[in-house]
Amino acid sequence: MVKDTVNKIQSVDAALLQTAQARLDSLTKPKDSLGRLEEFAKQLVAITGQAMPVTGKKVIVTFAGDHGVAAEGVSAFPKEVTREMVLNFINGGAGINVLARHAGADVVVVDIGVDHDFTTDPGVPALHTCDSGGRIGFGKGGTAFITNKVVRGTGNIARGPALTRQQAEQCIQIGMDIVKAYAGQGYTMFATGDMGIANTTPSSAIISVLSGKPAAAVTGKGTGIDDDAFRHKVRVIEQAIAFNKPDPDDAIDVLAKIGGAEIGGIAGVILGCALNRVPVVVDGLISGAGALIAYSIEPRTKDYMFMAHNSVEQGHKAVHEKTGLKPILDLNLRLGEGTGAALAMQLIEAGMKIYREMATFGEAGVSEKAGA
Repeated sequence: MVKDTVNKIQSVDAALLQTAQARLDSLTKPKDSLGRLEEFAKQLVAITGQAMPVTGKKVIVTFAGDHGVAAEGVSAFPKEVTREMVLNFINGGAGINVLARHAGADVVVVDIGVDHDFTTDPGVPALHTCDSGGRIGFGKGGTAFITNKVVRGTGNIARGPALTRQQAEQCIQIGMDIVKAYAGQGYTMFATGDMGIANTTPSSAIISVLSGKPAAAVTGKGTGIDDDAFRHKVRVIEQAIAFNKPDPDDAIDVLAKIGGAEIGGIAGVILGCALNRVPVVVDGLISGAGALIAYSIEPRTKDYMFMAHNSVEQGHKAVHEKTGLKPILDLNLRLGEGTGAALAMQLIEAGMKIYREMATFGEAGVSEKAGA
């Protein structure tokens, strides 16, 4: 079902890139002097198919899920932190809330696989049916909270599959549905984020399989484990891949066998953005694993992605190499949640403001030789 839907994704029109370049070259500056800001503007023109796109409402979609592989001791934190951080998101107190406010973006937190019933927690907003197929409420500062639970934590990938194939496809579909719903409400830029204790382990496993690189080359220390725990984590990933035998030519099989619910949701957001011709800013390692799933399902999704930053996690570089996409920032970030994407959104928006608002040589009465 997912593959049938994404067959509708089209590559961007290269002619629009040339049209955008012509306008950029007419602005009162030396040619190419604003570097990647000009690249961002061109990509937005091509993505939207509009000669003068407007960067309107922005939203960061942060998916949360638990992971059975946490039982293998691959994280410095217990799985209860996933639930606690989701509540922090809802209350507006997490890093993503702060940076989203700074960027002028809304935050949507999606419980797609947390091993907890949030309706039992005091302070969780009352939930009602939403048009993305789940239940929605609003926390402090307008943060939206959607519960659309596919699983209560994944299976332990060291000892069996994370999800069934049906569950993996359901996670992807939820992400696509959220994009459709929010794009219909006038949101013009999306970003991806994550929360899930131990989720760097399935993310590194996915990246290893889809990039063809050994586990040790794409695994990092996640939440801050020591060297012994890191070596154990690599062994767990190798065991998960050997036990489950995911098919590298079938990204949904990879997601099901060694992935996670939030990674599937992220992949769905990226596919949904490509379907709806809106840009998506991809955050760190976990979002990168979701991006690699989306790219492997449909390579044309790369036309709609902006890679927010280069994570400290070494596996993130393999995502950029595989997709051929260059990260915008390099700030030694490794928090996740969508924090890097919130920062990158502002630079992408700056590129479009230059494109739309800067005077041309003709409008300003400036000799074009001044731009030489």
